[in-house]
Amino acid sequence: MKKAVHFGAGNIGRGFIGEILNKNGFEITFVDMNASVIDALNERHAYEIGLASPEHEKIEITNVQGINNGQDPQQVVKAIAEADLVTTAIGPNILPYIAELIAQGIQGRRTSGKQSPLDFLACENMIGGSEFLGEKVAEYLSDEDKTYVSQYIGFPNAAVDRIVPGQHHTDVLYVEVEPFREWVIDESQLKNTSFKLEGVHYATDLEPFIERKLFSVNSGHATVAYNSAYKGYPTILEGLQHKEVLQALKDVQAETRALLLAKWGSYFTEESLLEYHKVIISRFANPEIVDEVSRVGRTPIRKLGYDERFIRPIRELKERGLNYTAHLDVVGKIFAYQDDQDVQAVELQKKIATTDLLQVIKEVTGLSDPQLLHEIENIVKKYKK
Repeated sequence: MKKAVHFGAGNIGRGFIGEILNKNGFEITFVDMNASVIDALNERHAYEIGLASPEHEKIEITNVQGINNGQDPQQVVKAIAEADLVTTAIGPNILPYIAELIAQGIQGRRTSGKQSPLDFLACENMIGGSEFLGEKVAEYLSDEDKTYVSQYIGFPNAAVDRIVPGQHHTDVLYVEVEPFREWVIDESQLKNTSFKLEGVHYATDLEPFIERKLFSVNSGHATVAYNSAYKGYPTILEGLQHKEVLQALKDVQAETRALLLAKWGSYFTEESLLEYHKVIISRFANPEIVDEVSRVGRTPIRKLGYDERFIRPIRELKERGLNYTAHLDVVGKIFAYQDDQDVQAVELQKKIATTDLLQVIKEVTGLSDPQLLHEIENIVKKYKK
């Protein structure tokens, strides 16, 4: 049986990546610091996924175990040294913290003379996630290690898409997910070409698909969240019942289509993108999923980053002389977003209250374009209560 190591035993790891790996016949070792989850995996070696659909189908995932990387880091190193595939779903900010363990696992493969190729797939909401992880791992490698990596180790970029709402269950391992799922891997970067995962799409150029997903799903979900929060609706589903929120989403989608067609017209058509965006609306409005606005809207400072889901499309739309009014409107509502339970939301409001607004916008967005900064300043003043 093929062996996979997956960093991140959270809902995405168990409810998405774990399902695909299990269906492809992998024994899965989950790596995480959540002791209760790891202990349960090692006790039961199985868990259940529920699909948020009218049928409420249940899927059993078997041949699983766990390692607590905080308590047993050398077990993680050993597992990597023996793995056929390594994946992650831990969040972009956490990737640097696992780089040294991965480097040690690679060193273990080299020193044992292992010549079978191994790929590391970062399944994160970011562009170039696997390459970024590879760069962080390289910081811990010797020249000899790097030569080995160039021959046998790959960091193919990937894009993943599945809505997993916030949830609490008596069973610590049970997770409920939407039926829709998409996982795309850049096959041009693979080192191990001896197998392909069923249920995964392989592409020779991943960037168009990553941008389609990030600018459609991530930007769209956040659009609904911040518009819902501004109107006082607590859940995504409730927000979408109101025409103002739904229209805000459709307006952002229209600008997104214009950008994707301008950049990737050889990959997508207007019709295909329209259908893709209709499907996204139906996914967000799935009555079987009650997703809290506070979950989708959390970490507003990160979401306002220079290369993130709003500022990057705004920059690129402006460069092409295309409309970005709808994206700009959401940015105003992000700056107005309040949640006393979210550290970044509290920090952002504190910055706005104590620092010159234009300086805060510059600092948070990383922008230097005077026109954009002025436009954002005006929209923030419009929505800041």
